[in-house]
Amino acid sequence: MAEQKTLPTRASVDEFLDAATPARRREDGVQLAEIFHEVTGAEPVLWGPSMVGYGSYRYISPSNPRTRGDWPKTGFSPRKAQLSLYGLKDLPAGAKLLPSLGKYTEGAGCVYVKTLDDVDLSVLRRLIAIAWARGDDPEPSK
Repeated sequence: MAEQKTLPTRASVDEFLDAATPARRREDGVQLAEIFHEVTGAEPVLWGPSMVGYGSYRYISPSNPRTRGDWPKTGFSPRKAQLSLYGLKDLPAGAKLLPSLGKYTEGAGCVYVKTLDDVDLSVLRRLIAIAWARGDDPEPSK
């Protein structure tokens, strides 16, 4: 079985966010932390060196069933080039609502946003709530 590389750490989320660059990314990261906490009620955990995650669930990779592990239900990373948002499109309800978010692009497992000014924060909150409600069913919903 493949070993999971991104794991929860004990590192400080606040210190990580305070060190984010450029300044706009840091500001958006702090705002995202407030929004995710408000919606989930959970404390953030730094997964690996750069992902702020909320909650977790057990997954099995659809492309390789031998690949399994724990992953945040939802989260984000204030990367230098853009914000990466995780878990927002994994479930059918999130995928259906995603086009209402605003200006974004998609990666294999995440949604990329240049700045929070480009998105509807009420839709973002709804997407986070959908991701947060995910059960521990390891099979992905398509």
